[in-house]
Amino acid sequence: MPVFLFTSSFVFKIIIVDGKSMVPTLDSGERLIVSNLGYTPKQKDIIIFNNENKIFTKTLVKRIIATEGQTVNIDFNNGIVYVDGKAIAEDYINDLTHLQQDFVGEVTVPKDHVFVMGDNRNESKDSRNSEVGFVPVKSIIGKAILRIYPFKFFK
Repeated sequence: MPVFLFTSSFVFKIIIVDGKSMVPTLDSGERLIVSNLGYTPKQKDIIIFNNENKIFTKTLVKRIIATEGQTVNIDFNNGIVYVDGKAIAEDYINDLTHLQQDFVGEVTVPKDHVFVMGDNRNESKDSRNSEVGFVPVKSIIGKAILRIYPFKFFK
């Protein structure tokens, strides 16, 4: 899901979500405040990052599924994602994970990288796809910390 930078400052950025890969959590047109102040990647964080693939170069928003050293495996028949051999609770996803893309089996996240997926699993280009793959931590712009538009979500 591409993201357009709207404004920026030293600590915060406001971004506009573009696309459906994070539905139902985020929808196209929503505005988020993103921060990288003292940020260390954690499972389930929603991050904005620059995809550095030479074929598919975009700024994306996805959810961190695993961090460095963790293993990821996906049972596409049952739609279940496993991290370190345990099924993860995913009450935020749109549908079970059936779209395999280029994912070929259990992988271990390399040092200084994360494994990401969109919440709309069957409509997301993410770490399952070779055009995104593992995301270098240095490519992370920041973590989404607040949705500010539409105003019904502002709290």
